[in-house]
Amino acid sequence: MIIPTRTRMLWGTTVVMFTAAVAYGCKDFLVTPSQGTLNQDVLMTKAGVEGTLIAAYRALDCMGSTNSDWGCAASNWVWGSVTSDDAYKGSAAGDQQPINDIETYNWSVGEAEGYLNTKWRQVYEGVSRANAAERLLVKVLAAKPSEISASDASGIRGEAIFLRAHYHFEAYRMWGNIPYYRVADSTDFKKTNQGVNAIAEILTDLDSAIALLPDSPRGGDKGRAFKWTAKAYKGRVQMHKKDYAGAVTTLTDVKNNGPFALETSFDHVWTGFAQYQDGPETILAYQASVRDGEPNGTNANYGERLNFPHSGSHFGCCGFHQPSQNLVNFFATDINGLPMAVTSPNTWNTNNANFVGGNTTAVDPRLDWTVGRDSVPYKDWGVHRETWLRDPSYSGSYSPKKNVHEAAADAEANVGWTATQTNDVHIHIFRYADALLLLAEADVETGDLAGALAIVNQIRDRAGQTAQGCGADSVKYQYAACTGDTRMAVPLVKVGTVYSLTEPWAVYRIGEYTSFPDQAYARKAVEYERRLELAMEGQRFFDLRRWETAATVINDYLTVEKTRRAYLTVAAPFTWPKYQWFPIPAVQIELSRSGATDNLIQNTGW
Repeated sequence: MIIPTRTRMLWGTTVVMFTAAVAYGCKDFLVTPSQGTLNQDVLMTKAGVEGTLIAAYRALDCMGSTNSDWGCAASNWVWGSVTSDDAYKGSAAGDQQPINDIETYNWSVGEAEGYLNTKWRQVYEGVSRANAAERLLVKVLAAKPSEISASDASGIRGEAIFLRAHYHFEAYRMWGNIPYYRVADSTDFKKTNQGVNAIAEILTDLDSAIALLPDSPRGGDKGRAFKWTAKAYKGRVQMHKKDYAGAVTTLTDVKNNGPFALETSFDHVWTGFAQYQDGPETILAYQASVRDGEPNGTNANYGERLNFPHSGSHFGCCGFHQPSQNLVNFFATDINGLPMAVTSPNTWNTNNANFVGGNTTAVDPRLDWTVGRDSVPYKDWGVHRETWLRDPSYSGSYSPKKNVHEAAADAEANVGWTATQTNDVHIHIFRYADALLLLAEADVETGDLAGALAIVNQIRDRAGQTAQGCGADSVKYQYAACTGDTRMAVPLVKVGTVYSLTEPWAVYRIGEYTSFPDQAYARKAVEYERRLELAMEGQRFFDLRRWETAATVINDYLTVEKTRRAYLTVAAPFTWPKYQWFPIPAVQIELSRSGATDNLIQNTGW
């Protein structure tokens, strides 16, 4: 998880403590010791507490108990990308049909229910593990006062509380009306979701974590939550509360006084290269691990393992989470390097053709760090081909790219089903560019357009540092200019406020905004920048819903996209407030029942 030795300890602890691996809301057997499990007394040591805490971190991604489908992925690609205008389900018709139902807003059908229940189980398993860590800490401190130092005890408790806040926030973003479980809730697994102010509860926990956590990761373990992790996360939650003034205060403090910074170039953000993992941009990430002794590769990016180019490529499978035509078109830029979506709102999305290499339409260089497209180098794996796609007639011509490791990174797993699809690319759950853009958004809403402009231009300046290069010697057979040049990332040249570079496969151009003339323009620029920067990272749907523009944006998207992807013709119209929240899994409502009373109440419209 955080370091390989603790990764191994994690799995022992997981098996011991969480054999049942089910969420709050399940039946009374949870409070009965499982057959064959280790007595809690054996864990009454500092190592036992630390291992229990590591198990709470492990729940950030799919686990053995929650990986019956892909609703548990750390990136939220099913819930945040496929439900939005960023991505199609991908692959082929009939494979993972529940994701089709989720993509087409048929959320209440039986198959989608399974995916929803997987996500519910994952987040509340995380809550359960975080509370178990804090509960065990209290027991050990009471029984063995000298076992754990005061500073470690404070840090452990802070990390557990932070993780509890994070998992509840994940639940909140999905369902809105959720039960909140704290460390004292060791036997009551049927709490109601009515009358619960989840945002206030989360912020209370984050404030507690901030007070307890050290200024830097405990023990020097990158990946652990520390004070600035919790502070940045607090700003994130304040934005969902629409507390813009509070978010400005919190996130400005993080920007001015915290340890985070943008990576020097965009290709260093999502990577398998060890020297760039857990870099200055990482606030919270799933610490994927390979070749760590786990026999099935499930400590690697299990939740992402479907999201690689299909057979014909090095990876061999499976072609899910394919970028949409709408997303690809969104990266087009004008002569000043600004998004065509801003400067030409009526024409930016008119291209219906496969946007192959060699097209001279200028694009933001982040396109080819985000999307694999035909006749364009795919990191350092050679040129992306249509033969890498499972069924382009069904789900389009593009492949995901951010979650994919580089050939030179030595980041693949070596065990499990199709090990080439699993790697240790750390999955960003929250990163500094995201936090900065949240601050820019808060600046817009509080009238500081100059502050928002400076942040957006800072993000765009970083995006202009490098573009996709040749990457592999084999590319020379399609592009003679690549002979002798295997650089994966090549620098752009800045003239005035515009970065540009012409490669045989693309014209890259990105520029800075000279001004935000009014609040409406600034709001649009910030929102569009979030899409460009965070595309395919599982954030888009939650942003659209937070802005309350989901109905307009998604219905406009479907109107056009139905002419491009035939299967989307069955998509239901996005209506508000029905689709404001996902439906609570019916099985969880049933399990919450006390006598004839359901303690969990279904969301409006479901």
